[in-house]
Amino acid sequence: MQPTPQHFCFLLVDAFSHLAFSCAVEPLRIANLIADRTLYSCSFRSRDGGPAMASNETQTLVHGRFGDPIRCARLFVLSGQNVERQISPEILTVLRRERVRGTKIGALCSGAWILAQAGLLDGLQAAIHWDYHDGFSEAFPDVHLNRGVFVLDETFITASGGTATADLMLALIAQDQGRDLAIAVADQMVYSGVRSAGAEQTVSLQSRVGARNPHLAQAVRAMEAALERPRSPTDIARDLGISVRQLERIFGQHLNTSPKRYYMALRLARARQLLIQTEASVIEVSLACGFESASHFSRVYRAHYGVTPYAQRSERT
Repeated sequence: MQPTPQHFCFLLVDAFSHLAFSCAVEPLRIANLIADRTLYSCSFRSRDGGPAMASNETQTLVHGRFGDPIRCARLFVLSGQNVERQISPEILTVLRRERVRGTKIGALCSGAWILAQAGLLDGLQAAIHWDYHDGFSEAFPDVHLNRGVFVLDETFITASGGTATADLMLALIAQDQGRDLAIAVADQMVYSGVRSAGAEQTVSLQSRVGARNPHLAQAVRAMEAALERPRSPTDIARDLGISVRQLERIFGQHLNTSPKRYYMALRLARARQLLIQTEASVIEVSLACGFESASHFSRVYRAHYGVTPYAQRSERT
């Protein structure tokens, strides 16, 4: 007698990532195809039971509402853009109810934000799309942000979205059905770059800008580690064992900017993320990004982005 198929239920939050959705469902379908039997089945839920709308405006027919009774081996929350504004009381209630029932729960793309909002991730590691890292850390300081592509060895498994969802599903298939089937599924997907859980989400600075200078990478890492208390180019150059003039020449050659301008752009980018993703006040954001004066922060922000921090915040609504 063949074992009962594992049923995966997906809660599709408005504006969910269609890429992550496909990367979640297709490996399961292909596993069934290769095994020539139903190893996995899937169902989908939306908040009101109507078609779920993805961020690319594709609509997906669903099998019911968030609040309907759920019987599944695994329950996944799948969300996407503007996740903090898409969280409903219904989905939080469902997640808390299913935790009590012992259902295996996971989250894809920005879905870790919803699990954290439900209070499920405190003290645990979680992966979320890199675009949400700053806001997530500020909003949920008790959750240990994992910058890898997925987290499998926790009570609640999480993937950072996009093709990282395929990596997670292939890992689950390997765990459930064996590594040979997972490899066969990856081959069928023409997916040769399968990543382990700890793989970094974003490519290296060298790959992004075509640079191969180790001093540049070290300088940028030093800047990224000190956004709240910015360091001077002199201090950074001294730590690298080079002169300020050498540091400026490296940034000019590889990034076509100065260390000071690049550092400022990093701080402003983090400020924008915090304004969009969190409820922190403009003053709190300015301090978190190394600006002692809110007025100075506002002037620099407007010069860089064309809007004031207050206007940027109001655009969320």
